[in-house]
Amino acid sequence: MNRRRCVRVAITVVCALSVLTSPALLNQAYAAPASPASPASPTSPTDPPVAPRPFDRSLPPGADGKTPAADDSKLEAVRRKIDGLYGRATSATDAYNLAEERADKQSAELVRLAGEIVNGQVRIDKLKQQAGAAARAQYRAGGLPPEAQLMLTDDPQLFLDGAGRVQRGQKATRDLLGQMTKAQDDLTAYTKKAGAEWTKLEASRVKQAKAKKEIQRQIKAAKKIEAGLEKEERDRLLMLEQEDAAKAQAAWLSSGALKDINGEASAQGKKAIEYAMAQVGKPYVWGAEGPSSFDCSGLTSEAWSAAGKVIPRTSQEQWRLLPRVPLADMRPGDLIIYHDDASHVGMYVGDGSIVHAPRPGRHVTLTGAGSMVILGVVRPDK
Repeated sequence: MNRRRCVRVAITVVCALSVLTSPALLNQAYAAPASPASPASPTSPTDPPVAPRPFDRSLPPGADGKTPAADDSKLEAVRRKIDGLYGRATSATDAYNLAEERADKQSAELVRLAGEIVNGQVRIDKLKQQAGAAARAQYRAGGLPPEAQLMLTDDPQLFLDGAGRVQRGQKATRDLLGQMTKAQDDLTAYTKKAGAEWTKLEASRVKQAKAKKEIQRQIKAAKKIEAGLEKEERDRLLMLEQEDAAKAQAAWLSSGALKDINGEASAQGKKAIEYAMAQVGKPYVWGAEGPSSFDCSGLTSEAWSAAGKVIPRTSQEQWRLLPRVPLADMRPGDLIIYHDDASHVGMYVGDGSIVHAPRPGRHVTLTGAGSMVILGVVRPDK
């Protein structure tokens, strides 16, 4: 009887520990508190907390040829490999987006230059017509312009009038020749610049195609690994990912990072947060900027665009060009840039949380701002 009682007590303790260490409770404790834009923190419908039972814990260690610890160790190695592949895909995505942005700018510049070339040619044609008209008039007058003929008169007044007209005619001719020369030089410069822009555009397109190929290769490799896992293993993989993020967030919070962070969102910041929060649950797709899917910088750039502020398209350009602020001065609406290569970005929504598009295979969601390695903070509306 005592033995059965001991067994019951042991089972009760194990169950209690399982509940206390579940990712759902960890997420409640460390991850996404309610944002200013939403009274409750929504959870991505395709990323639900998974009960920590991917394996049959009733079997004694080694009965099925493996132990839970060994399974987790194996899955951790798989997770690191998948994260590495998706990380390289994310970096390539940023390169793709940057090449696309440059290609768009170069295309627009080519259109402008083409218009200038057309206008320049029209201007030259008009000047040639004016010069031709003057030449034909001179030919009809026997090689002398009417003003020069007037200078041959015996009437002093007519002579003076003719002399003035000759001077004005000479100046008009010089001006006409000067305008033609400038128009021709401008046309040559526009044509040369258009050629250079075309070369740049082609280079951007080559980089874009190369980055796209690399992205597809890395994502395909990661998906192949995930597809080879059992459903229970994929669930456990997600849970390990959530646990790791919760631990990182807990460490960040315990460091006192939020101690002095109490800024309020600006009017534009509130609009940007509202837009970003409305996208929660939509899938990450590389190179996407809505409305049905996003990558990380596509989400932040579109959110701020909806707030009336145009910012760079990529996380690396956002880090390079937007005003930086100290972490202690961070306020909702600011963008947190992650990783040494600035390959990821999320929007701070307050209470230690961000809204972001994590990676391929995941959805726009809320998570702890300290769940990844922070590079710095930028403020679009500073």
